Amino acid sequence: MNIFVGNLASETSEEDLQQTFEKYGKIHSIKLIKDMFSGVSKGFGFVEMPSKAEAEAAIKELNVYVLNGKPMTVHEARPPRDKRKGGNKRRR
Repeated sequence: MNIFVGNLASETSEEDLQQTFEKYGKIHSIKLIKDMFSGVSKGFGFVEMPSKAEAEAAIKELNVYVLNGKPMTVHEARPPRDKRKGGNKRRR
């Protein structure tokens, strides 16, 4: 299950997320989203856990858990939006 983790402090690292989530089960991957130019964290990321039961337990326990001074937002990640829809309708 892919988990969205938001409202992260700028100093939060992937290792911080690893230590926080591994208490609830096995972690498949962690991806902290960073600005492509500055390399600074954008304040959110994703944690993928293979077990749905473990992921749900982590979501339940860690939503609003304070990490590095900020309460995290934790929930199941939504599928990515299709960016091809919409656009400039006047264009022909």
